[in-house]
Amino acid sequence: MLVGAIMAILGTAFGLTNYLIDQEVPQKLFEVVREHIDSKITFLLILNGFLIIVGMMMDIFSAIIVVVPLILPIARAYQVDPLHLGIIFLTNLEIGYLTPPVGLNLFLSSLRFKKPVLDIAKSVLIFILLELIALAIITYVPGFSLWLVDVLGTQ
Repeated sequence: MLVGAIMAILGTAFGLTNYLIDQEVPQKLFEVVREHIDSKITFLLILNGFLIIVGMMMDIFSAIIVVVPLILPIARAYQVDPLHLGIIFLTNLEIGYLTPPVGLNLFLSSLRFKKPVLDIAKSVLIFILLELIALAIITYVPGFSLWLVDVLGTQ
């Protein structure tokens, strides 16, 4: 039953992605972003906020399938390394998973530990703060995230 639910979610996400690409949404989105955002730092700041909201509203599979094709061309235009973008993406989604009002991990923890969601949300605030600090470092110091790739020369 769980596999069926995941397949239904993934099928819907794939359909939405194909529709968005057919309607040239990534190109239109890129034009809007390019008109209003002129620096890489500003782009990354707005991207972080957007991805945290996506993490609060969507499961990770759907978010990857739907959002990555939209933001990857824009990130390339701002010279954001795709591997770095992936690390930023996953960090933001995890923060979104812990953030009220819809954070998925809050509800799963509430069910598992039989505590109210509000109690769980209060107890994870310090972790959200720590993850936001880590996100800032990951986002604005790319060498921090990519040093192992640079050392191994695998990219």
